[in-house]
Amino acid sequence: MIIKTAEIVMSAVSPAQYPGDNLPEIVLSGRSNVGKSSLINTLLGRKSLARISSKPGKTQTLNFYLINESFYFVDVPGYGYAKVSKREREKFGEMIETYLTERDQLKVTCLLVDLRHEPTEDDCIMYNYLKHFGLPTIVVATKADKIPKGKWTQHEARVRKTLDMVKEDQVVLFSSETGKGKDELWGLLKKAIK
Repeated sequence: MIIKTAEIVMSAVSPAQYPGDNLPEIVLSGRSNVGKSSLINTLLGRKSLARISSKPGKTQTLNFYLINESFYFVDVPGYGYAKVSKREREKFGEMIETYLTERDQLKVTCLLVDLRHEPTEDDCIMYNYLKHFGLPTIVVATKADKIPKGKWTQHEARVRKTLDMVKEDQVVLFSSETGKGKDELWGLLKKAIK
């Protein structure tokens, strides 16, 4: 994918604030600190369009990135971060649930998990939620560069087993450091937004 333009155009907390131009949307979801901002920057070939924070839990709105004036990446707040109050976590949950269940422009969700570790209980809940609502989902296993290449298959199998994925479900091993998985993921995303 050749990226000509990419910009964050709005942050929203409710449907009234979503873009009204009817373009396809790709959601990026995952726990705090899993590498969503790094994935956005890598896919778009930008160094700091999405801000990478040393403090997990910084994203507190739905952030819409307009790409090539033809589709959006939507970065949603990360889950599983303990320092956010219970009430705030509930608020994020409601905001994300409203978006996921009511947004017709949503074409596919990228659920990011950390390839180094077994998916968390929150990852499993999110994956089951997406499957329950029939939302097309690609699991993106980040930080692949932190694991020896010879162990990738073993770690991917653990992700699949823990999330209880069926064979047809897609997992892309990804590294923002090396670019591993970038072309494969773009291929799947392009198909999803056609």
